Amino acid sequence: MELYLIRHGIAESGGSQITDEERSLTKEGRQKTEKIAQRLKTLGLHFDLIATSPLVRARQTAEILIATGLSSQMEECTHLGFDGDIRSWVADWLEPRNYSSQTQLALVGHEPCLSEWASILLWGDAKQGLVLKKAGMIGIKLPEKGSYLGRSQMFWLTPPKYLL
Repeated sequence: MELYLIRHGIAESGGSQITDEERSLTKEGRQKTEKIAQRLKTLGLHFDLIATSPLVRARQTAEILIATGLSSQMEECTHLGFDGDIRSWVADWLEPRNYSSQTQLALVGHEPCLSEWASILLWGDAKQGLVLKKAGMIGIKLPEKGSYLGRSQMFWLTPPKYLL
C-alpha cells in the first residue's frame, strides 16, 4: 500500500475571533494548493481514498484534491487531528479495513503529527529531521504483512515549491 501524507495548505493565522479548529485556508493557500493538486494530477497520481483531519483547513485541502480529480472519495478521520496517535490509527482505522497492496491512500493533516507519523513508520520512533511544508507531501510504501512501524519505505518527499 502507498500512503501519502499531505499537509494542509496555507491557513489564516489564529486570533481572538476564531479558534484554531476553525482556521481556514487563505486565498494564497487555496491557489497554491490548487496548483499543487493540478501538478499531482499531471504526474498521474490518483488516491483510492483521501482521509482528512476534521479541522477546517485540512478538510478544505482535501476538498481541493477531490475537486481536482485526485480521488472521488473523502472521509473524515479524527486520528488525523493534532493529538492523533499513529499506533491508534493503525489499530483502529487502517488494519480493520484490510486494504490491498495496490491501494493508494492520502492522509491530509497537520504538523508536527505527519512528520512524526512518517518517522515512526520509517524508523519505529519519532525522530527529528523530517519537516513537511504546507501543501507538501511524503509518500511511504507500507509492507504487505506484519507491523508497519519501523518497516516502511519512503519513496517521495516533495516540498511544495517543487510542484508549483
